[in-house]
Amino acid sequence: MIIKDAKFISSNTRADQCPQTELPEYAFIGRSNVGKSSLINMLTGRTKLAKTSSFPGKTQLINHFLINDKWYIVDLPGYGWAKVSKTSRESWRKMIHFYFQNRPNLACVFLLIDSRLPPQKVDVEFLEQLGIMGVPFVLVFTKTDKQSAAKTDANISLFMNTLKENWEELPHYLKSSSSSKEGRDEILQFIESVNQQYH
Repeated sequence: MIIKDAKFISSNTRADQCPQTELPEYAFIGRSNVGKSSLINMLTGRTKLAKTSSFPGKTQLINHFLINDKWYIVDLPGYGWAKVSKTSRESWRKMIHFYFQNRPNLACVFLLIDSRLPPQKVDVEFLEQLGIMGVPFVLVFTKTDKQSAAKTDANISLFMNTLKENWEELPHYLKSSSSSKEGRDEILQFIESVNQQYH
Protein backbone atom coordinates (compact mmCIF):
# COMPACT_ATOMS: atom_id res chain seq x y z
CA MET A 1 0.00 0.00 0.00
CA ILE A 2 1.21 3.48 -0.90
CA ILE A 3 -0.01 6.31 1.32
CA LYS A 4 -0.48 9.32 -0.92
CA ASP A 5 -2.51 11.45 1.44
CA ALA A 6 -2.85 11.66 5.23
CA LYS A 7 -4.70 14.50 6.89
CA PHE A 8 -5.93 15.37 10.35
CA ILE A 9 -9.73 15.48 10.56
CA SER A 10 -10.79 15.99 14.18
CA SER A 11 -10.13 15.55 17.90
CA ASN A 12 -12.94 14.55 20.23
CA THR A 13 -13.60 13.43 23.78
CA ARG A 14 -16.67 11.38 22.87
CA ALA A 15 -17.21 8.61 20.35
CA ASP A 16 -20.57 10.04 19.31
CA GLN A 17 -18.81 13.24 18.24
CA CYS A 18 -16.33 11.41 15.99
CA PRO A 19 -16.67 11.63 12.19
CA GLN A 20 -19.89 10.08 10.90
CA THR A 21 -18.52 7.66 8.34
CA GLU A 22 -18.72 4.10 7.10
CA LEU A 23 -15.05 4.05 6.14
CA PRO A 24 -13.02 1.48 8.13
CA GLU A 25 -10.88 2.84 10.92
CA TYR A 26 -7.88 1.42 12.74
CA ALA A 27 -7.26 2.51 16.31
CA PHE A 28 -3.78 2.66 17.84
CA ILE A 29 -3.46 2.42 21.59
CA GLY A 30 -0.87 1.38 24.15
CA ARG A 31 0.76 2.24 27.41
CA SER A 32 1.98 5.84 27.61
CA ASN A 33 5.43 6.27 26.06
CA VAL A 34 5.16 3.08 23.98
CA GLY A 35 5.96 5.00 20.79
CA LYS A 36 2.43 5.27 19.41
CA SER A 37 2.67 8.68 17.74
CA SER A 38 6.07 7.83 16.26
CA LEU A 39 4.63 4.61 14.80
CA ILE A 40 1.70 6.46 13.23
CA ASN A 41 4.07 9.00 11.70
CA MET A 42 6.31 6.21 10.40
CA LEU A 43 3.37 4.36 8.81
CA THR A 44 2.08 7.46 7.05
CA GLY A 45 5.48 8.89 6.14
CA ARG A 46 4.49 12.17 7.79
CA THR A 47 6.91 13.24 10.52
CA LYS A 48 4.46 15.56 12.28
CA LEU A 49 1.04 14.01 11.64
CA ALA A 50 0.66 12.69 15.19
CA LYS A 51 2.19 14.78 17.95
CA THR A 52 5.17 13.10 19.58
CA SER A 53 6.56 14.04 22.96
CA SER A 54 9.03 12.84 25.56
CA PHE A 55 6.31 13.81 28.03
CA PRO A 56 3.97 10.82 28.52
CA GLY A 57 0.26 11.36 28.17
CA LYS A 58 0.46 13.82 25.26
CA THR A 59 -2.55 12.31 23.51
CA GLN A 60 -5.68 12.98 25.54
CA LEU A 61 -8.31 12.94 22.80
CA ILE A 62 -9.66 10.64 20.09
CA ASN A 63 -7.77 11.87 17.02
CA HIS A 64 -8.92 10.93 13.51
CA PHE A 65 -6.63 11.00 10.46
CA LEU A 66 -8.04 10.26 7.00
CA ILE A 67 -5.73 8.14 4.84
CA ASN A 68 -6.00 8.17 1.03
CA ASP A 69 -9.64 9.27 1.48
CA LYS A 70 -10.42 5.58 2.07
CA TRP A 71 -9.75 4.73 5.73
CA TYR A 72 -8.91 6.26 9.08
CA ILE A 73 -6.11 5.99 11.59
CA VAL A 74 -7.38 6.77 15.10
CA ASP A 75 -4.85 7.88 17.69
CA LEU A 76 -6.20 7.04 21.16
CA PRO A 77 -4.94 8.21 24.58
CA GLY A 78 -2.31 6.03 26.21
CA TYR A 79 -3.10 4.12 29.37
CA GLY A 80 -1.14 3.22 32.49
CA TRP A 81 0.38 6.64 33.10
CA ALA A 82 0.51 7.16 36.86
CA LYS A 83 1.06 10.93 36.95
CA VAL A 84 -2.54 11.92 36.32
CA SER A 85 -5.43 12.03 38.74
CA LYS A 86 -7.68 9.04 39.24
CA THR A 87 -10.53 11.16 37.91
CA SER A 88 -8.66 11.81 34.66
CA ARG A 89 -7.70 8.15 34.29
CA GLU A 90 -11.28 7.08 34.84
CA SER A 91 -12.66 9.60 32.34
CA TRP A 92 -10.11 8.42 29.76
CA ARG A 93 -11.05 4.79 30.45
CA LYS A 94 -14.76 5.51 29.94
CA MET A 95 -14.06 7.49 26.78
CA ILE A 96 -11.98 4.71 25.26
CA HIS A 97 -14.41 1.93 26.21
CA PHE A 98 -17.36 3.91 24.85
CA TYR A 99 -15.43 4.40 21.61
CA PHE A 100 -14.68 0.68 21.29
CA GLN A 101 -18.30 -0.28 21.87
CA ASN A 102 -19.93 2.38 19.70
CA ARG A 103 -17.93 2.50 16.48
CA PRO A 104 -19.42 -0.05 14.05
CA ASN A 105 -16.76 0.86 11.47
CA LEU A 106 -13.87 0.04 13.85
CA ALA A 107 -12.02 -2.56 11.80
CA CYS A 108 -9.18 -3.35 14.18
CA VAL A 109 -7.29 -2.10 17.22
CA PHE A 110 -3.50 -2.14 17.11
CA LEU A 111 -2.44 -2.69 20.71
CA LEU A 112 1.14 -1.51 21.11
CA ILE A 113 3.49 -3.31 23.50
CA ASP A 114 7.04 -2.20 24.38
CA SER A 115 9.24 -5.07 23.18
CA ARG A 116 12.00 -4.13 25.64
CA LEU A 117 9.96 -5.02 28.71
CA PRO A 118 8.78 -8.25 30.32
CA PRO A 119 4.99 -8.72 30.35
CA GLN A 120 3.32 -5.75 32.03
CA LYS A 121 0.16 -6.35 34.05
CA VAL A 122 -1.54 -3.25 32.64
CA ASP A 123 -1.02 -4.49 29.06
CA VAL A 124 -2.30 -7.99 29.79
CA GLU A 125 -5.37 -6.60 31.57
CA PHE A 126 -6.15 -4.16 28.77
CA LEU A 127 -5.83 -6.94 26.21
CA GLU A 128 -8.23 -9.08 28.21
CA GLN A 129 -10.75 -6.21 28.25
CA LEU A 130 -10.59 -6.05 24.45
CA GLY A 131 -11.29 -9.78 24.34
CA ILE A 132 -14.27 -9.45 26.69
CA MET A 133 -15.71 -6.64 24.56
CA GLY A 134 -15.17 -8.67 21.38
CA VAL A 135 -13.03 -5.98 19.77
CA PRO A 136 -10.76 -7.28 16.97
CA PHE A 137 -7.13 -6.48 17.70
CA VAL A 138 -3.55 -7.18 16.72
CA LEU A 139 -0.48 -6.81 18.95
CA VAL A 140 2.39 -4.63 17.76
CA PHE A 141 5.65 -4.97 19.66
CA THR A 142 7.41 -1.60 19.34
CA LYS A 143 10.98 -0.28 19.64
CA THR A 144 12.64 -3.44 18.32
CA ASP A 145 15.66 -1.39 17.21
CA LYS A 146 16.52 -0.63 20.85
CA GLN A 147 17.83 -4.14 21.55
CA SER A 148 18.97 -7.37 19.89
CA ALA A 149 16.52 -9.47 17.87
CA ALA A 150 17.09 -12.31 20.32
CA LYS A 151 16.04 -10.14 23.27
CA THR A 152 12.95 -8.96 21.40
CA ASP A 153 11.93 -12.52 20.55
CA ALA A 154 12.53 -13.63 24.14
CA ASN A 155 10.26 -10.89 25.51
CA ILE A 156 7.57 -11.67 22.93
CA SER A 157 7.70 -15.35 23.92
CA LEU A 158 7.32 -14.38 27.58
CA PHE A 159 4.32 -12.23 26.74
CA MET A 160 2.65 -14.93 24.67
CA ASN A 161 3.27 -17.56 27.35
CA THR A 162 1.60 -15.25 29.86
CA LEU A 163 -1.45 -15.01 27.61
CA LYS A 164 -1.70 -18.80 27.37
CA GLU A 165 -2.93 -18.81 30.96
CA ASN A 166 -6.25 -17.26 29.87
CA TRP A 167 -6.42 -17.40 26.08
CA GLU A 168 -7.31 -20.49 24.06
CA GLU A 169 -6.12 -18.84 20.84
CA LEU A 170 -3.23 -16.40 20.90
CA PRO A 171 -3.64 -13.09 19.05
CA HIS A 172 -1.77 -12.22 15.90
CA TYR A 173 1.28 -10.03 16.46
CA LEU A 174 3.73 -7.90 14.49
CA LYS A 175 7.08 -6.32 15.32
CA SER A 176 7.89 -2.69 14.61
CA SER A 177 10.45 0.06 14.89
CA SER A 178 9.73 3.67 14.06
CA SER A 179 13.44 4.26 13.52
CA SER A 180 14.27 1.34 11.21
CA LYS A 181 10.71 1.16 9.78
CA GLU A 182 10.51 -2.53 10.62
CA GLY A 183 6.93 -3.70 10.40
CA ARG A 184 5.71 -0.85 8.20
CA ASP A 185 4.95 -3.01 5.17
CA GLU A 186 3.42 -5.78 7.28
CA ILE A 187 1.07 -3.41 9.13
CA LEU A 188 -0.02 -1.65 5.95
CA GLN A 189 -0.54 -4.99 4.17
CA PHE A 190 -2.69 -6.14 7.07
CA ILE A 191 -4.78 -2.96 6.86
CA GLU A 192 -5.14 -3.35 3.10
CA SER A 193 -6.36 -6.94 3.47
CA VAL A 194 -9.00 -5.90 6.02
CA ASN A 195 -10.05 -2.90 3.90
CA GLN A 196 -10.91 -5.28 1.06
CA GLN A 197 -13.62 -6.76 3.25
CA TYR A 198 -15.35 -3.35 3.33
CA HIS A 199 -15.80 -3.09 -0.44
